[in-house]
Amino acid sequence: MSVSMLFAVVGLLWPSLTASFMSASGSIRPRYPATQSTNTCLFDSQTIFEIELDMPPSNSGNKARLKFGSVLSVPSELVEVRYKLPFGLDVAPLKNLAVCTKDGAGGERAGDVLRYSSQWIMGLPSGEGLAATAAFTGIGPTWQCTMFDVMKAKNWEKVVEALTSNVDTRTDEVVLLFERPLESAPELQT
Repeated sequence: MSVSMLFAVVGLLWPSLTASFMSASGSIRPRYPATQSTNTCLFDSQTIFEIELDMPPSNSGNKARLKFGSVLSVPSELVEVRYKLPFGLDVAPLKNLAVCTKDGAGGERAGDVLRYSSQWIMGLPSGEGLAATAAFTGIGPTWQCTMFDVMKAKNWEKVVEALTSNVDTRTDEVVLLFERPLESAPELQT
């Protein structure tokens, strides 16, 4: 598999899950350089986050607009992280959140909460009239990139599925959106 991930806490809870992220040789793949976007939004108790992201693959020209409220009880900001594939990520379930367990090469920090991840799903082409056109011309489902809302995941396996859907046969990058506390947030310390 071209995507490798490190899940420190999950590895202890579900050893078989960690094994699925190992390369054929059985070793965890190294992290690859990433860029941290300057696309950040600060939390304001009067408003909610609003952000526009360039969607994978890097040359698609597609954008996503997200609007959502904070999950933290302290002031926070959004941090967009992009990794080239394959990528490594240290995230584990903690208090019903997907929390970063250690700093990463892409700019994520321990204590950041993973809010959204790019994910690839099968579906009909979208856009003005494309679904109707596809139905009449016989165009079938294709892989499409969407933003997966981690807070709406029914279980941890759904988060893992979204992250691992970002493979090099579909895209050249993964987009991750983290919520970062601006102050120390003791309830998220790992």
